[in-house]
Amino acid sequence: MRYLHTMVRVADLDAALDFYCNKMKLVETRRVESEKGRYTLVFLAAPGDLPKASETKAPLVELTYNWDPETYTGGRNFGHLAYQVDDIYETCQSLMEAGVTINRPPRDGYMAFVKSPDGISIEILQAGEAKAPAEPWASMPNTGSW
Repeated sequence: MRYLHTMVRVADLDAALDFYCNKMKLVETRRVESEKGRYTLVFLAAPGDLPKASETKAPLVELTYNWDPETYTGGRNFGHLAYQVDDIYETCQSLMEAGVTINRPPRDGYMAFVKSPDGISIEILQAGEAKAPAEPWASMPNTGSW
């Protein structure tokens, strides 16, 4: 058995791709459009996973966009996606500059949470040891839920 992907339903494919690709820096590896099934599947990989994703098609996030409008609920009930980064402070700063709310700032220098446009929680973890606490993160309050 091997892990293939996590599927997340999205209400607005353009907004989802802007968040995951432009802000979170994931890379689209393939796309499937089904006229008969009336859906689009977009598979994304973290840059560090690209060689493996190209070879094995895993590990990936699958964005599922159903062409017929639906209302999705749950977000936090889904759980979360998690990504490891080389510099959590740099990543969170870049996300903030792109207009993303840092719901749980990396006060501990190790873990932060943001949400996608569809309310999916994304955990961001510092690679290796936690960074030393630093401002503005150390005193930044939580915003909303994650």
